[in-house]
Amino acid sequence: MSTSTSSARSTVLSIDAGTTGVTALVVSDDGQIIARGYQEFPQHFPQPGWVEHVPEEIWQATLEACRAALKGIDRSSLAGIGITNQRETIVLWDRETLGSPRRAIVWQDRRTAAYCAENKAHEARVSEITGLRLDPYFSATKLAWLRENEPHTWALVESGRYAVGTVDSYLIARMTRGTWHVTDASNASRTLLFDLHTGAWSPELCDLFGVPADALPDVVANWGTTHLVTDPRSFLDLSLPIAGMAGDQQAALFGQTCFEAGEVKCTYGTGSFILTNTGSQAIRSDAGLLTTVAWRSPDGAHTYAQEGAIFVTGAAVQWLRDGLQIVGSAAETAAVAATVTSTDGVVFVPALTGLGAPHWDPDARGLIIGLTRGTTRAHIVRATLEAIAYEVRDVLETMPALTALKVDGGAAANDFLCQLQADQAGVTVSRPRFVETTGLGAAFLAGLGTGVWNSFDEIRQTWSLDRSFTPAGADDVAYAQWKKAVERSKAWA
Repeated sequence: MSTSTSSARSTVLSIDAGTTGVTALVVSDDGQIIARGYQEFPQHFPQPGWVEHVPEEIWQATLEACRAALKGIDRSSLAGIGITNQRETIVLWDRETLGSPRRAIVWQDRRTAAYCAENKAHEARVSEITGLRLDPYFSATKLAWLRENEPHTWALVESGRYAVGTVDSYLIARMTRGTWHVTDASNASRTLLFDLHTGAWSPELCDLFGVPADALPDVVANWGTTHLVTDPRSFLDLSLPIAGMAGDQQAALFGQTCFEAGEVKCTYGTGSFILTNTGSQAIRSDAGLLTTVAWRSPDGAHTYAQEGAIFVTGAAVQWLRDGLQIVGSAAETAAVAATVTSTDGVVFVPALTGLGAPHWDPDARGLIIGLTRGTTRAHIVRATLEAIAYEVRDVLETMPALTALKVDGGAAANDFLCQLQADQAGVTVSRPRFVETTGLGAAFLAGLGTGVWNSFDEIRQTWSLDRSFTPAGADDVAYAQWKKAVERSKAWA
């Protein structure tokens, strides 16, 4: 795969608008991260099970992260911008002022569980069209909730005053001063409104969820969209093409250079997401996996993936830090966990926002079981890391036999976790030199669209191994206990 566009510029600005913060990277043409900026933004929990973000806070975090990354960088070397984002989160904004009338509803939000249960009869048809499930995770259920519960806001969506989009669409609107209302095929495929067969918004599903198609963004390719240019008055005095974009997990698949069918990656972030490249085939699963667009090339061809979506992994570690306050930082969890040789029977099911793949139970809730008077924080910390490995194993056991697993994301820097994962998966786990592959993927897409790289092969040559973890055997007794605990966590809410 190649592009005919050429450029003498040799760096790309990548924006990774995640769930808890925004990371900006400057990536050189040899695939090196030469500058980085990061800015966290607040999480809002107005009711149990509800999760919201203030769009303006995401935008300001984006500006701050980019300012930090660009400090000292020769801006004339920048060829373009890549954007990747938390998927499924829904944002509304005024097309004229770009202000948002309400907080964004985040992918983790569970408020639409009752709506999904009431409309279960439509799930088979929804899945047939989209490759997804009827679950609160996905965007259209959130839009249906807004339509039913905030009629004054929704009236302005229907009149055309308010635009609807995922975080990528919102950022592009802000960066281009409202000129463009677009999304890419990978983000579109996560909304429950996108038809995998036609590669366009589904009139049938827009009608089912009551979403006016005119409010939705145009769907574009994942790279090569060089007509989308930032407005320097809005975006840091920069006038650059937004030449690559993808949902965060598809970007990580691209950043791990999983370009061939059968290649698999697992990203450890707020949640964990296992994606397998299935090539030109949109392969369906009866085992709780999702079928999704991996990326769309400029010629319109789709590459697909199967996905196992786990909602809470890194967020469980964050909860230990901020909620229970039993660790000072995520980085110390490996050392704390290593002070005990086992959990002494303690099992943690981090269903803090329900269970995703392969269980799909929005009413499951977090559970810590097996506590005794001898339980210490070390046992709970170790149980948390083991839970992450078990959750990933649950998904991997629904997939075809693996020969290798590439890992990335913040928690992939944890050697203890990587070894646990190799033991549980029963395959070699490979960690790249740069675990920020989500941001790298967005950079690669933008660079492919602007001629920084001219082929997939050129990009693949930039991938380098940091360390491999060889399986030493899984504790199947402990895994069996985990599975029992998962069953006890279900249908609680």
